[in-house]
Amino acid sequence: MRTSGIRILIIYVALAVTINVIGCSVLAQGNEQVIKITAKKFAYSPKDFTLKKEVPAVLEFTSQDVLHGFNCPDLGIRSDIPPGKVTILRFTPQKVGASPFHCDIFCGSGHEGMGGTITVVE
Repeated sequence: MRTSGIRILIIYVALAVTINVIGCSVLAQGNEQVIKITAKKFAYSPKDFTLKKEVPAVLEFTSQDVLHGFNCPDLGIRSDIPPGKVTILRFTPQKVGASPFHCDIFCGSGHEGMGGTITVVE
């Protein structure tokens, strides 16, 4: 009985490592626009950035403190940003113009000012 428990644990660990490696290797590929964004109370850095229309984009988020959210309703994109890991959000901008984004998970006093703008150009 103990041997089968150890085997299951080994399989579980191997699967977790494989998923983690695969998840980390799906970073930017080819012609993607990559923007690395840091979230911390109560700001994104950078808070404003520009992307090209119809060029795939990768937003790589990290949180330096607590769980944050990222929501850009105009572009139809949203993600949680948990601390301690990189969160990848892929999309292809289809609409030219300035689109505001904000943190949609309450992160403390000052949360309501946590936002920025994605500008999409031709």
